[in-house]
Amino acid sequence: MWLVPRFFVVLIFLLTASACAERSYTPVMSEALSVGQPVTVFAGTIRAQEKGGQFGYHRSNNLRHLELTVSIPPSHQPGTLNFGYAKPNPHRQFTLAGQHVFSNSSDFKARLRRELARRPANEREVTIFVHGYNTTQNETVFRAAQIAHDISLPGPTVIYSWPSRGKALAYAYDNDSVLFARDGLERLLRQISETGARRILLVAHSIGSTLTMETLRQIDIDTPGWPARNLAGVVLISPDLDVEVFRSQMQRISRVPEPFLIFVSHKDKVLNLSARLRGTSQQDRLGNIQNSEMVADLPVQVIDTTAFSDGAESSHFVPATSPALIALIRKAASINTTFRDEQITITSVLTGRPETGPPVRVPMDALRLLAR
Repeated sequence: MWLVPRFFVVLIFLLTASACAERSYTPVMSEALSVGQPVTVFAGTIRAQEKGGQFGYHRSNNLRHLELTVSIPPSHQPGTLNFGYAKPNPHRQFTLAGQHVFSNSSDFKARLRRELARRPANEREVTIFVHGYNTTQNETVFRAAQIAHDISLPGPTVIYSWPSRGKALAYAYDNDSVLFARDGLERLLRQISETGARRILLVAHSIGSTLTMETLRQIDIDTPGWPARNLAGVVLISPDLDVEVFRSQMQRISRVPEPFLIFVSHKDKVLNLSARLRGTSQQDRLGNIQNSEMVADLPVQVIDTTAFSDGAESSHFVPATSPALIALIRKAASINTTFRDEQITITSVLTGRPETGPPVRVPMDALRLLAR
């Protein structure tokens, strides 16, 4: 009997699941704020705005800026993300409660300055989140709000929303969009550096890591040293990125921002499928490398989250969907608030036991970046 290869079974499942809901439309329901807890998410996007006001998958050369308000339902549990697309229930689901489109970048920067100014000095930092493959803009907004809420990010959260098709079969379209989106991300990074933020923390998920690395590379070619001078840390979560390509990108950056963290999992089903589709099933993607020695000569720290995968809602986004890991991250952030000048051993934080080998030490500010 002919057997269907396992990865085709997984692909068919993904296609079937994504076809069950219309993902292109999410209404703005201001009344949801009477039910849930509000979280503000800022956005920079090169998605073209549709007639109904939504930002879809078509590409635009104009970088638009938004302020969005998300209502988090009272029933929300850390690590979960439940939303209803066209008919959300604010009692049980994340709901878009407000959307403001800025007329120009100056208004956006002025608003971000005001948001930073109203916060204590140690919370005047901006976390920028770059999403991954097969993601709509509102899905990214909800995920960023969930991360900011669950991990208690200390400052404003900004998403960079590049034009993903939002379809499981559109992997090629999304790969082309990643290349198209590099200049927009560079503009957004430079704009945020002009807001007076005390720190700018850059987080990328999945194929968004490719976009992030390509952008850092091109910025450094144009303005050597800019990434290290302006970014207080970079985190790649489950990066869907060829290891050799990553090494070439890193080697072209004159000075790498630090800390530079890579969160990996050996149980990442999406990355296993990605490798098969690329004809490289015998090679690890950066996000599921089995041996950190592959990048040991680079100024990066690899954090293995495999032990938390089974309890996570998504094996491809463990730091944002594992309740146990989220609890440890919040604990680490609390320790850092008390001992702000200390360096915490990350392995001891993640495992709950002392180091037995050479410690891998990173600032606890970096742990608060975990997303997606």
